[in-house]
Amino acid sequence: MKPHRIALTHCLVMHYGLHKKMQIYKPYRASSHDMCRFHSEDYIEFLQRVSPHNVQNFTKQLGIFNVGDDCPVFDGLFDFCSMYTGASLEGAIKLNNKHCDIAVNWSGGLHHAKKFEASGFCYVNDIVIAILELLKYHPRVLYIDIDIHHGDGVQEAFYLTDRVMTVSFHKYGNHFFPGTGDMYEIGAESGRLYSVNVPLKEGIDDQTYLSIYQQVIKSVMEFYQPTCVVLQCGADSLGSDRLGCFNLSIKGHGECVKIMKDYNVPLLVMGGGGYTKRNVARCWTYETSVLVDEQISDEIPYNEYIQYFAPDFNLHPDISTKQENLNTKQYLDSIRLSVHENLRNLPSSPSVQMQDIPPDLLSLENTEELDPDIRNHQDENDKRVDAANEFYDGERDNDKDADGLLDV
Repeated sequence: MKPHRIALTHCLVMHYGLHKKMQIYKPYRASSHDMCRFHSEDYIEFLQRVSPHNVQNFTKQLGIFNVGDDCPVFDGLFDFCSMYTGASLEGAIKLNNKHCDIAVNWSGGLHHAKKFEASGFCYVNDIVIAILELLKYHPRVLYIDIDIHHGDGVQEAFYLTDRVMTVSFHKYGNHFFPGTGDMYEIGAESGRLYSVNVPLKEGIDDQTYLSIYQQVIKSVMEFYQPTCVVLQCGADSLGSDRLGCFNLSIKGHGECVKIMKDYNVPLLVMGGGGYTKRNVARCWTYETSVLVDEQISDEIPYNEYIQYFAPDFNLHPDISTKQENLNTKQYLDSIRLSVHENLRNLPSSPSVQMQDIPPDLLSLENTEELDPDIRNHQDENDKRVDAANEFYDGERDNDKDADGLLDV
């Protein structure tokens, strides 16, 4: 989970030129007040105060808040949480205000964090906080999780409500972390039938995964009719991941993103797990290209981290393992049938009464003066789109420069 994964991803995105197809923002930093929309005040205060230098003063709280082994204390812990949470929150606000159709935060997606405690490398649950913001404008939000681990923190947060449907595809059984995500965890009270779990076994490959993914998502979209989708793209479901046991290729993982994009519903895309850094960066770079409809070369362009991608220097190396696929057709058919029956029994797509919309948590006013006499509102900047042929590098330059003069 080291932030170096994000540096690698950012580097590849830039060197492939994908940044030219997007608006890129320095993210808002979430405050303790923002985090307390979901988490308890004493937990967030603890995260603000604890550091490697004073950790011995917090022995009791370390046990209470589950910080220590899987969730170590490190320098800049609260700043780290503030940055990834703020980016997810800002993405949600931009979607709410129709500044974009798709918002991406590869540093987010920390789906295990609970209201009162850290869990599984996750300290602050940026997903829950972003979804709470989306619910100000959207009657129904769909959360989809393709990390190899069950999205337990998000499911728990919305287990009793029909305003959010959580759908998680994950490894289940043999004491695999976090141990939740059985097919029969379906929600309770108002949220009954609004939690969907697809527990999978070791070794699942692209063909098997995509067959059940497509059918479950098709049923969910048909019966729930979400007005916004949050997609957590944990890359530990790839083959050869240090902690994973699935057998997905980068293209197979990316196909899950493409399927959701093709539904043309406002989409907030986040990162998540992934512990073989070079493959995480490859995966999220490829999925960025999918989201911006750009074909990119399999040959990784030269960059400052090029040695990480040796010996093949390709975006799509063979990362498959020889692990047997234990997901039989009969097993997957039983899951598919159970999910479809539960969805068919939904009373209807829930809605909400008309009411005043609470104010956004942050202003999208742009305070940087691009021209001393003109202050552009952020809306105006967001709506500016460069033509596909406007900027080319090298031989593809389209300026038609002749004899030092430009044709105008």
